[in-house]
Amino acid sequence: MHLNPYLFFDGDCEAAFTLYAQVLRGEIEMLMRYGEAPGSECHPDVRDRVIHACLKFGGQRLMGSDACPPQHPYTKVEGFFVCVNVDSVVEARRIFGAFAEGGRVLAPLDKTFFAEAWGMLVDRFGTPWMINCVKEA
Repeated sequence: MHLNPYLFFDGDCEAAFTLYAQVLRGEIEMLMRYGEAPGSECHPDVRDRVIHACLKFGGQRLMGSDACPPQHPYTKVEGFFVCVNVDSVVEARRIFGAFAEGGRVLAPLDKTFFAEAWGMLVDRFGTPWMINCVKEA
């Protein structure tokens, strides 16, 4: 069994997944637009929005899509963080710095009583991240 976060965006899913693939050193396995979906009769305004994206990295997957108004309008996410656990403080700093660019830092990456490096932020696409390095490998 696997848990795969599924993120929703307001028209910038492709840009977000391009960044996530680069930062998490992964590969976008699929990126399909509403206009490409079989039997799709979508409004021209949403044809180029992403209906499904899948990013594979480190044996895991992150999935997402753009909300498709008016049936499923975008709503801001709350009440969760996507947690990235890494084996080195250097890697934690690299990922945190990349996601913080243009975003909002909620808790700076720092040593805590439970981790060598831990921090929280919301990236420029609105995804909340928690970056964690419990101890150096």
